[in-house]
Amino acid sequence: MKTIAITGGKGGTGKSTFSLLLANKLLSQGKKVVLADLDVECPNDHLLLDLSLNKPFEFVFRRFPVLDKRKCRRCGLCAQKCHLGAVFAPPGQYPTFLEDLCAGCGLCAHFCPYGAIKMRKKRIGALYRRKVATNFYLFTGQTKEVVEESGPVVTKTRQAASRWAEKQNAHYLLLDTAAGMHCGVIRALWGVDLVYAVTEPTPLGAHDLALILDLTKRMKLPVKIVLNQFNLGRKKLIESLAQERKVEIVYRLPYSSSLAKAYARGSLRNFDFLP
Repeated sequence: MKTIAITGGKGGTGKSTFSLLLANKLLSQGKKVVLADLDVECPNDHLLLDLSLNKPFEFVFRRFPVLDKRKCRRCGLCAQKCHLGAVFAPPGQYPTFLEDLCAGCGLCAHFCPYGAIKMRKKRIGALYRRKVATNFYLFTGQTKEVVEESGPVVTKTRQAASRWAEKQNAHYLLLDTAAGMHCGVIRALWGVDLVYAVTEPTPLGAHDLALILDLTKRMKLPVKIVLNQFNLGRKKLIESLAQERKVEIVYRLPYSSSLAKAYARGSLRNFDFLP
């Protein structure tokens, strides 16, 4: 099984669209495909396939601190040890834990000399699986609400999709990452066989593509460029960067009104577009 990540530093370059077009191409070649939507804060692959998420098959949990005031001596050590500023402890007052900033590392509980802090589990996300067609499955990770660290949901979704792909003897596991270069993207990219970096022919597209190429180089991952809507902007920006970094542009995709309409209708299933 080959694992391919589809990413792009800038949002809106057509990353999810290309993920589905690539899946369609592989399916037309008789391959078995599992696609994992790892943009867990805003997953949309199911929408482009006109699918609902239905009932989750697994939940994702993370630990958060809880204070036992009977044991707390209000020393403030927990706030001193928290490197994220997620513990607010004015002098002489009980600490307050700010879940929106908390990463669930447990340092506050570890360093509390009085055992006044315990870690409790809280649900932060859910995993969904849908059979799209014969030999094509979609896995979707989704955070329950805004969380400081979505990485655990990304990891759980990728692991579940990988196990299912192996069980189905799939030829390809496709990973549709979030935009940007944060921890969730790094978790999605880690150890893949190939990265497709989807970009657009704009100054911002070139800027963020350079950052993605820096990241993949640091992670020692093979990468190829997908230049989307190349006929609408300044394609020389991307071509010059590709030449400078010695990275191949494997797809130059033109703007297509039929593709845009299919995208808007959520009908990209079986849409044949890649050469």
